[in-house]
Amino acid sequence: MNSNLHIITGNKGFVGLNLIDYFKRQKKESVGVSRTPKNVELSYETLSLEQLNQAKSFIHLAGKAHDLKKTSEDKEYFEVNTELTKTLFNQFLQSDCEVFIYMSSVKAAADEVEGLLTEEVKPNPVTVYGKSKLAAETYILAQEIPDNKRVYILRPCMIHGPNNKGNLNLLYSFVSKGIPYPFGKYENARSFVSVENLCFIINELIENTSAPSGIYNVADDTSLSTTALVKIIGDVIEKPAKILNIPKFFVEVLAKVGDVLPLPVNTERVQKLTENYEVSNVKIKKTLQKELPLSVEEGIKKTIASF
Repeated sequence: MNSNLHIITGNKGFVGLNLIDYFKRQKKESVGVSRTPKNVELSYETLSLEQLNQAKSFIHLAGKAHDLKKTSEDKEYFEVNTELTKTLFNQFLQSDCEVFIYMSSVKAAADEVEGLLTEEVKPNPVTVYGKSKLAAETYILAQEIPDNKRVYILRPCMIHGPNNKGNLNLLYSFVSKGIPYPFGKYENARSFVSVENLCFIINELIENTSAPSGIYNVADDTSLSTTALVKIIGDVIEKPAKILNIPKFFVEVLAKVGDVLPLPVNTERVQKLTENYEVSNVKIKKTLQKELPLSVEEGIKKTIASF
């Protein structure tokens, strides 16, 4: 086994590209697994025990992402997020590879959070995305893990980083175009995780042979309100954000109109921007006994500066 080789699925995705880059800086070798392999990549179809035996870790990032346009079939989620994971995990169990990391999501636990989301919560996903991720977790946890192997299920909250616009894009466009942010009356708290902190955690789990197998939430140390986020964006692009304190009643009426007419706000969008979703990272930090490299503010600033 090559203790410096790491196999990564989803290597062309946002997290995958960042992880490969992070590993390079740590002098680690990585190889991707792909449906249509190019150059040195491995293929899902032909992935062999021999190849797995040569790697220290298998990091399964590939998955079918949350479909905001709602055009996907439910079975696609289970094929990719559940069945593919089962197949790869079974191969890992038969191999000499030591560490398996499965990239799940906080959405496998809960779509809405009261208080602080910890790993102890009884999972109750509502979306098919969350259900398919949970089904994969459940399968992994039901298998017997040999003593010489470690298995980590990571549940990151909203991941962001340079060049990944995600949900921050909508807020960025508000501020950069000088449009006032209209939801100043809402006080909420949301957790984020910068891709740099996520890569750091993956790397530490591989190296830390005493870190017990199990489920770990992944989040930055502190949460932010959307209003604070808008202010940070304004600071970074040197365009002070305008915050309007429109009464919630008016916002709700406007959102209902937006459900019917093409307005920039609708019920779903208002909920996304103003809801609470706080995720605890106490367990992972206790396990690693290290501080995360970036604070939530530093991470957000890095992301915004890249737009």
